[in-house]
Amino acid sequence: MLATPTRRVPTGPEWAHEVKWDGMRILADIHDGQVRLTSRTERDVTVAFPELAGLANEFEDMLLDGEAVVLRDGIPSFAALAERFHVTSPTKAAALAARAPVTLMVFDLLRLYGVDLTGRSWTDRRATLERLELQGPHWTVPPTFTDGQALWEATREQGLEGIVSKRRSGRYAAGARTEDWVKLPHRTSQSVVIGGWRPETDQVGRLGAVLVGVPGVGGLRYLGRVGSGIAGKTARALAADLAPLTSAGSPFVDEVPPEDASGTTWVHPVLVCDVQALGLTDSRRLRQPAYRGLRPDLTPGDIDPTELPDA
Repeated sequence: MLATPTRRVPTGPEWAHEVKWDGMRILADIHDGQVRLTSRTERDVTVAFPELAGLANEFEDMLLDGEAVVLRDGIPSFAALAERFHVTSPTKAAALAARAPVTLMVFDLLRLYGVDLTGRSWTDRRATLERLELQGPHWTVPPTFTDGQALWEATREQGLEGIVSKRRSGRYAAGARTEDWVKLPHRTSQSVVIGGWRPETDQVGRLGAVLVGVPGVGGLRYLGRVGSGIAGKTARALAADLAPLTSAGSPFVDEVPPEDASGTTWVHPVLVCDVQALGLTDSRRLRQPAYRGLRPDLTPGDIDPTELPDA
């Protein structure tokens, strides 16, 4: 279930409010003494997060929805989390877990002892979740709040990503974006699709920037070039991911300015990354964008173009 962007904090007793965590959405399926972790794209990421294996000892059967975050001084660090996304080696995963462990912020309960809870209201699901008293070394159930505006102000002061407001009567609609959940982030962060890359100036073959866009009417709409935040190890890893995706032509349906298109290597638009920007320019380009990292937990179909930051 996905949240719909909103421009204001909903008010009234029918709403509950939670912190919006800057992490990776995960479903944790606990059954028969085993834990299976899946991402938004239904990719099995169990190996990547060995510190969550202990969830199997909590209850015999349950399905949890939550956000995995790496905390730095109490604030989620997306950069620290990003290196966990691709890990398939148990040895490497264990080393990363020891150095930068995740915490699973559990915010919903979808199944318990074989009973499907998705048809119940958020209030009922939340009450059941809280009765479980899930509190472990790497998982917790963060509190909810009745005053959304106060939470909005507090999360802004603390440098958190924002808030999610949930309708108390709402049922859980798996895979759907619904107005029973609405989100209001502080940061102008946007998930975009990579459609090409350009080399560094005077460094032929060395990746220096990517060309990005979002799905729109007729196809991928161009949003601009992103170079800030791409260097060193990040640039080399990104180049390796893009190398097998080389395409003969531009994937964008609108015209890419010649100064951006010149020297660009086009790629099939399948990789999603996150960028931060100071809104959009009048020409609908990202203003001063900075690269944050790949999002292997997302596909281009997950991107909602209505989430673009305002100009």
